[in-house]
Amino acid sequence: MAATNAVMTQPVIVKICGLSSPETLLAAIAAGADMAGFVFFEKSPRHIDLETARTLGLLAQQRISKVALTVDADDDALDDIVEALAPDYLQLHGSETPERVREVKARFGLPVIKAAGVASAADVEAARAYEGVADVILFDAKPAPDAAVPGGAGVAFDWNLLRGVTAKDWMLSGGLDLENVAEAIRRTRAPAVDVSSGVERARGVKDAAKIAAFVKAARLS
Repeated sequence: MAATNAVMTQPVIVKICGLSSPETLLAAIAAGADMAGFVFFEKSPRHIDLETARTLGLLAQQRISKVALTVDADDDALDDIVEALAPDYLQLHGSETPERVREVKARFGLPVIKAAGVASAADVEAARAYEGVADVILFDAKPAPDAAVPGGAGVAFDWNLLRGVTAKDWMLSGGLDLENVAEAIRRTRAPAVDVSSGVERARGVKDAAKIAAFVKAARLS
């Protein structure tokens, strides 16, 4: 899960998710982030259209790994996203089953990050169904049943629940920011971290200084 799609080789991989402008993408690159996440989900304030995806994809090329985040997207939508962004990873952040993950991997030949919402030990156990199917499992705070979007709410969960994680490659997300990321890494030994709202100055609006500070804090952990 490195910036070159190789197996993880760095102490902590950092993903900045929900980037939507050239300025904030360049800020993530300058800060030394490994992965840039782009959201394709219209209900999200971080959603980008295909034209923006083409622009950002070209800007990111060979400089940072590109991750396309979708929520229960069908094949036609994924076709369009892959054509526009040329992502290095597909992130499935909805209710996709292990079978659907296999289908997506087979169709596109890209590594898949599968998000798993966590509120209890049972949720962590349920995520084991994706081991050996998804290339990376991303543990995020489980959204409320009536939540409009499945992530990016700035909510953390009990990190102690991850003590039983057996996945080889996994990421920690949910409520991370520059103040708590080092402690989160220390307590969970997460090999990778993902942040979105924790580096924003307003909902859906990334802050370059916060991006730089987050990456620095993660790397100093």
